[in-house]
Amino acid sequence: MWQPWRTSSRAVPWLFACTLLLGGCARTPPEERLREAIGEAQAAIEERNVSALDDTLAEDFIGPDGLGRSGARRMAQAIFLRYRDVGLTLGPLDVEVREQHATVRFTAALTGGSGMLPDSGQVYDVETGWRLDDDGDLELVNANWQPRL
Repeated sequence: MWQPWRTSSRAVPWLFACTLLLGGCARTPPEERLREAIGEAQAAIEERNVSALDDTLAEDFIGPDGLGRSGARRMAQAIFLRYRDVGLTLGPLDVEVREQHATVRFTAALTGGSGMLPDSGQVYDVETGWRLDDDGDLELVNANWQPRL
């Protein structure tokens, strides 16, 4: 005689094991997560979204010449006020992942303007430092950029 509670009780551990295995497979690799985070920061800049950009920065963020998180926020606000359109094109990302930290190097072309052609533009060599926070989110800890041209 078929007893549904026995079938389901045997299926529960198997389903639980499958769920764990599939959950483990669904975890995004660190390098891919970094690329997504950088893509989100790029989108925030192009959308002139200071809040979204600020969410990427760690509380203890440090940039060139001692630029802190609040200074980076003010700098972004000033750029967004000056230029109606902001463009950011990134070169290939060179990603190095080490346990809870990562370094990403790339070139970035930043443009600003209000018409069809940008009023201003500059290419930078950029090096960023990232860490995994307690919630499992990536945050930008440091950044350094130098004009290339």
